[in-house]
Amino acid sequence: MRAPAVFTIPASADFAATLARGVVARTSTASSGSDPLAVASAMIYLPTRRAARGFGDAFAKVLGGAALLPQFRALGESEDDDLLFDSLGDGVALPPAIGRMRRQLLLARLIRHWRGAQGEEMSFAQAAALAASLARVMDEVETQGADLKMLKDVVPAALAEHWQDVARFLDIIDTAWPAVLADEGRSNPAARRSAVLRALAARLTQNPPDGLVIAAGSTGSIPATAELLAAIARLPKGAVVLPGLDRELDGESWASLDHGHPQYGLKQLLRVIGVERQDVRDWAQAGHNAPREALLRETLRPAPTTDAWRALADRGAGELAKGLDGLSQVVAAHPGEEALAIALALREALEVPERTAALVTPDRGLARRVAAEMRRWGVTIDDSAGRPLAHMAAGSFLCLLAEAVDEKFAPVPLLALLKHPFARAGQDAAGFRARARELDRWCLRGPRPDPGLDGITRAIEKAKHAWRPPPEDARIALAAWWQAIAGILKPLEEIGAKGDAALAEILAAHVAAAEKLACDTGGGCLLWAGADGEQAQGLCAELALAAADLPPIEPSSYAPLLRSLAMGVPVRGGFGRHPRLAILGPLEARLQRFDLIILGGLNEASWPEHAGADPWFSRPMRAALGLEQPERRIGLAAHDFAGLAAQPNVLLTRSQKADGAPTIPSRWLQRLEQLARGLNITSPAATDHARLAARIGEVPQQPRIARPAPRPPVAARPRRLSITEIETWLRDPYAIYAKHVLKLLPLKGLDEPVGPLDRGNALHKALELFVQRYPHDLPDNAVEVLAAIADEVFAAQAIPKAALAIWRPRFRGAAQAIIPFEAQRRTIIKGSHLEIGGALDIPAPGGIFRLSGRADRIDELTGGGAAILDYKSGQVPTRKQVQRLLSPQLPLEAAMLARGGFKEVGVRETKDLVYLSLADEKHARKPVHIPDAMALAEEAHQRLAGRIARFDDAATPYLSRVIPYRIDIEGDYDHLARVREWSAPGTASGDEE
Repeated sequence: MRAPAVFTIPASADFAATLARGVVARTSTASSGSDPLAVASAMIYLPTRRAARGFGDAFAKVLGGAALLPQFRALGESEDDDLLFDSLGDGVALPPAIGRMRRQLLLARLIRHWRGAQGEEMSFAQAAALAASLARVMDEVETQGADLKMLKDVVPAALAEHWQDVARFLDIIDTAWPAVLADEGRSNPAARRSAVLRALAARLTQNPPDGLVIAAGSTGSIPATAELLAAIARLPKGAVVLPGLDRELDGESWASLDHGHPQYGLKQLLRVIGVERQDVRDWAQAGHNAPREALLRETLRPAPTTDAWRALADRGAGELAKGLDGLSQVVAAHPGEEALAIALALREALEVPERTAALVTPDRGLARRVAAEMRRWGVTIDDSAGRPLAHMAAGSFLCLLAEAVDEKFAPVPLLALLKHPFARAGQDAAGFRARARELDRWCLRGPRPDPGLDGITRAIEKAKHAWRPPPEDARIALAAWWQAIAGILKPLEEIGAKGDAALAEILAAHVAAAEKLACDTGGGCLLWAGADGEQAQGLCAELALAAADLPPIEPSSYAPLLRSLAMGVPVRGGFGRHPRLAILGPLEARLQRFDLIILGGLNEASWPEHAGADPWFSRPMRAALGLEQPERRIGLAAHDFAGLAAQPNVLLTRSQKADGAPTIPSRWLQRLEQLARGLNITSPAATDHARLAARIGEVPQQPRIARPAPRPPVAARPRRLSITEIETWLRDPYAIYAKHVLKLLPLKGLDEPVGPLDRGNALHKALELFVQRYPHDLPDNAVEVLAAIADEVFAAQAIPKAALAIWRPRFRGAAQAIIPFEAQRRTIIKGSHLEIGGALDIPAPGGIFRLSGRADRIDELTGGGAAILDYKSGQVPTRKQVQRLLSPQLPLEAAMLARGGFKEVGVRETKDLVYLSLADEKHARKPVHIPDAMALAEEAHQRLAGRIARFDDAATPYLSRVIPYRIDIEGDYDHLARVREWSAPGTASGDEE
């Protein structure tokens, strides 16, 4: 048998060009040069499809232009390459591979059945998520040739109960799943891939091709791939070309390589092939950067032999220092600055004709940031890893529709759907969007409407009773528009309401509704257009096939299942790729060459990722089963880093913070820094890109704007305010200006939870009903009666149970103090007037000014006069605030009462002003009585009259936040007054006594 033919190309050399030169040299004759037919008959196996596509250009350049090229095949070391083996699978004993989605759904069915047998409930969406993880375990086990039957031996009874449960759960793979595959007439993808690779190895061995057979660039990380490489290396015209085998690493270090070293995988591959490192030869002569390779060799040296650095320091590090030429770094403050610095470097590369550049990073977030930053210069550069379908227009539309149905058309998901660019329902886009905004503004603000499509219909009907109702003709038009939309969505709602349904049935109704809702005025469907539309259509078609004959599922699982599936579908731009710039992942960048390569996101947990804990297998279990340890992935990442960092011009980038927390530099950067410091050589030079990025992001310091001081004409100023608005007028005149002059009202939030206002209204109503029903004598069980009345009010106002869990016990505690207070008052009052409205006209220079208000309660005292009570479910004003008339509500009510403003009560002198807290027992036991009520009432009236007169002068401005109650609480109109632009933090006045 022929000795293995194994070669290598240095890490710093141009792999594609060197490979091409070697192939041409081996197909050339002394007389005629390169033989085109011999070149064309060569078969070259490369790791991935991207590598196979890229090598054609390199061969064309070496061959001098148009020429017959070798045949390129991908070994499928990426999951995306599975389909390439279909043509190689003839004669393989295993049946065709099962589709990944079909496998996930069938596994989910098995998992639910298994959980059910354990007495545990699990939704189909949860089972599908677990099935995806289980499928990855299945692939790993079959790829590495492990046998799960050994689990019973490697999980002793003494091991933690968790691992016992895992072992029982994994029994699904070993027992139930093979029967499912047999019924399907399919095999697992990983098992079939390994079988195809081994069949190919056997075929090549039995019938060696006449032409060259070369496997290039693979590290043999898949055992079946390693076996194929071993077979190719022994073919008569076979050769294996390794990427960047380090033949200069000393023997002691080579012997002590661990999983995390970049050469570990190649060492294992050489063992499988059966060749020693010293027997590996150069594939072809190639210019390479020996100092850079030496620098990286020492940087990544195994920890047990780092004492060799001392010898380097003793004999001088001049050669290693040369390795820093062309190597620079950027340390940015945060990921945004890092992305902008990278974008600047890429844009700078375009200034040099024909210069190519690429960002290589496993951090997809950083990749998206860089692509976005490049658009500021009109440069479109797509992340080659693509974007998840769920984040693209077509995928997000499908997901939003499913989620709106799942959440019973709650305001937030419904509006997200209706405001999507695809949502048109056969109408003009602008008109449809206008109707969606009307629905938002008029009907969906505040507490959530009743669930379902009918709930939205009722919300539109209720809009005519709003404080500011929409024009009736517009409301009727909106109702008609909504009925058309509801007609499209009704079949989906009906499926969700009837209980469990077939996944295929839900999908069919979903797609039908989506197509109708995404229909334009010409009848065309917007949903399936473009690259994302094609992927969305493919996803739906695959899901329809995969869902066939599955048992019914709960409809609530459909939306999360669809989103998880859409997140796993990448959408890549098919056209318009930049000819000189690229954004790649480490796997995609293998074997590629650029004039400038930027290695981004070099932080621990990013590059490399943490090995992490395996939820399925402990480390002893992995070792016993023959599975590789998680650190093996770090070794593969290190090999990628070493190969990429060996290129001539490299920029290393990282950010000092991510998500607001400090980051740790990548272990490779730390090693490089330690080596440079120990050898007293300069670390990689810092470029100006981070500084320039920071400068671009700087906002010039602007002088603070003046506090707004609008002075509308007197005719535009309000001639009527409520008593509660007087305090606002005192503290924040600008809010009165915005509300009554500009006619602006704060827009309520969507899905607003019940809050302090709802609580206050409910408790006020409960106490009002209690006093009405028991105006004189209190019942014996008064506390229970008051609590029961409160429950009536809560039920009438449909207060959610979550809020009641807090409100009920607090009000019951308050009732313990309120009842004694009420009993005492019955001895001094003749009767009570509840929720009584009144008004008072005040002459002023600009005309009559009307003060209006509603008193919570006015008690007629047996000794003459009256007492005014105000219920507070929140914070009660302090006595000092009332006496200073910063909280003038009750003094002004007393002034109105003294002047006959409350007609039902008549003219009365106020003897007492009382604030009663309804918050809890502690505060309810301390009612606040304000002395000298009449004197305070007169002063309040005089001050109000004076204030009205001042504001009847057109020169008086409506200032913002004159006396804010709390400087840390924003008012409804602070953003309109641009408070943060003119106020210095911490310097505004406040009143917090």
